[in-house]
Amino acid sequence: MQAYYGVFCPPHEAVLEGIRSRPQASEILVAKTDRIVGMAAFGASYPGPGLKPGFFLKDLYVANVERGKDIGTKLVTWLAALAVERGFGRIDWTAARSNERLLRFYDELGGDRKEDRVFYRLEGERLMVLAAKA
Repeated sequence: MQAYYGVFCPPHEAVLEGIRSRPQASEILVAKTDRIVGMAAFGASYPGPGLKPGFFLKDLYVANVERGKDIGTKLVTWLAALAVERGFGRIDWTAARSNERLLRFYDELGGDRKEDRVFYRLEGERLMVLAAKA
């Protein structure tokens, strides 16, 4: 996954430690054969009193050589079943507008594009600046 996104991949033990020490509210579904071939990282979201909680799918990844084998579909299907089992009302996620293959995949799953939404991220120096105002 690190290679796909073009970011540094830490040593194997550091990857395992990162998974072990991930935030308690996060979960990971894993698809595997004799090795891990895909994963879905997600967390629960609380929308407020009287509204049903949901999942936010942070990352869905399938190894390049495994794409087109329904692994991504199965991971999202398992996530949907888990949401229903827990009484959750939705799954939210983002997708790069420039990745047409990915958008078609999500369209085929039955996801509704929410064009009225804008995805924001606060990180790095801007995160530090805002945090310093607390």
